[in-house]
Amino acid sequence: MTTMTNQRTAALIAGLLALTLTACNKNDNRTAGEKVDSGVAKTEQMASDAKAKTEQGAATMGEKIDDAQITASVSAGLAKDSELSAIKIDVDTKGGKVMLNGPAPTAAAKARAEEIARSVKGVSTVENKLEVKTM
Repeated sequence: MTTMTNQRTAALIAGLLALTLTACNKNDNRTAGEKVDSGVAKTEQMASDAKAKTEQGAATMGEKIDDAQITASVSAGLAKDSELSAIKIDVDTKGGKVMLNGPAPTAAAKARAEEIARSVKGVSTVENKLEVKTM
């Protein structure tokens, strides 16, 4: 929230500065009203740009938080399985896509790891690169 407030404050200050500088330009043949209108339009555009950047940043943060939650949930699910080693299995999530890397003791355990990952809310796909080998 503080970043958003700071961005809005900065946009407002920049807009007011642009408005002041526009009104002070003596070589400009526009009327004071036209200068004010121009300054207001610039301020509105700057505010709109700041809002768009803030919303884009918030969406990116939300995605990262969701991916982190998915990774944690998959890792927790793997830890509950006695045959799978959550410590040795690397779980990486990007945009809801889960990638599993590391060892699995059997083909059945490898398949179970994939099922565990698929069952987590928010997972779109699972790329299972676990290698079947004795741990």
